[in-house]
Amino acid sequence: MGCRDTLALLHKPVLLAEAIEALNIQPDGLYIDGTFGRGGHGRAILARLGPAGRLLAFDKDPAATEALGRTFREDHRFEMIQGAFILLKETLWVRHRAGGAAGILLDLGVSAPQLLDAGRGFSFRLDGPLDMRMDNRQGPTAADWLARAAEKEIADVIYQYGEEPAARRIAKAIVTQRNRQGITTTRQLADLVSRAVAAKGKKQHPATRAFQAIRIFINRELDELRQVLPEAVAALQKGGRLVVISFHSLEDRIVKRFIRHEVRPAEAAPAWAAPPPGPPPRLRAVGRQIRPGVAELNANPRARSAVLRVAERC
Repeated sequence: MGCRDTLALLHKPVLLAEAIEALNIQPDGLYIDGTFGRGGHGRAILARLGPAGRLLAFDKDPAATEALGRTFREDHRFEMIQGAFILLKETLWVRHRAGGAAGILLDLGVSAPQLLDAGRGFSFRLDGPLDMRMDNRQGPTAADWLARAAEKEIADVIYQYGEEPAARRIAKAIVTQRNRQGITTTRQLADLVSRAVAAKGKKQHPATRAFQAIRIFINRELDELRQVLPEAVAALQKGGRLVVISFHSLEDRIVKRFIRHEVRPAEAAPAWAAPPPGPPPRLRAVGRQIRPGVAELNANPRARSAVLRVAERC
């Protein structure tokens, strides 16, 4: 068994049962897994589909395509698109013009195999090249960006995307260090951030927020989420479900506000006025937010920040 296969086995899909139940899977429906990863959710979707059902999966990480097992490769109901979920609209137009999707799942963030592969540069606990790209074939690496970005830009990214109070101190330390030696490895950056952050008494590693912020920025994760949500709604058939699992407060805030806007597209008018003309709601919220239970948290601590939200196409 190769290294990539071993890493794939270590991945535990978060909120698996809850996500599958929320999708309300119909045996002959078309379902979309916008963040395929190592196929944990996708495998469970396929298990509930009949011969006429389809699963269309996206992932911008080439390693996800490389790690596809025989089960997926030989299943005629499955199709993999190597690319970001922002390709959803054009892909559906080309391949599935008739009708729409019965369900779309977005499992945001980074997977365990990505974190456990030191060569990807996502983890502050492993020493490796400071890359952080989901698609490591294109775009600047985290090291490239840190080498040229202005101190204010670095501080703004770490504060806005990581909600890190010590963002200015970290940015100043980064600029000072790069002028002396350069920052090319995860260990260098993690040690530098740890020295800059006052982390006494904190359970969380001092570099957690800075690494998360830089990763989100390098991969345009929030921008792509804002782009795909309206496209996902447009791609759903009536009664189709949108299911989103987020791991970051900024991601969850975007999803929550988007669903609320689609449920209530026009603000209520004063009682004495006629209701303003406006578009009808495109979504209805299904239940409240869902978080992992105690059993899942004990088995998979990575799930601690996960939030699942569900909406249905009107």
